[in-house]
Amino acid sequence: MIDHLELRTLSVTDSVRFYSEILGPLGYRLVVDGATKGFGTVAALDFFIAEGPPSANVHFAFAAPDRATIDRIYQAAGRQGHTLDRAPALAPHIHPHYYAGYLRDPDGHLVELVCQRPE
Repeated sequence: MIDHLELRTLSVTDSVRFYSEILGPLGYRLVVDGATKGFGTVAALDFFIAEGPPSANVHFAFAAPDRATIDRIYQAAGRQGHTLDRAPALAPHIHPHYYAGYLRDPDGHLVELVCQRPE
């Protein structure tokens, strides 16, 4: 349904570092390295960041293959000094297998890592 997402950032350098670190374990890498930075996988180029005033109250989620990957990314983000928002946990009010952890990117956007599969 969503073809791609582009966010504005006050610091392209900080955002490229943040997203490279948290998206690398999901198979994403920096594919487009121009004024706008594009991240993708072998199958899709779908996440972009560009310099500009960031939008407020943005929340988006990246799918993870399993709960252990979410835990690893969240723990690594903490060690790397990124802002942790909510520790990974089940959210049974959404559905019984919804497992998510939340971070804040350098501009304060709420970044969710989610796995919706049974363990």
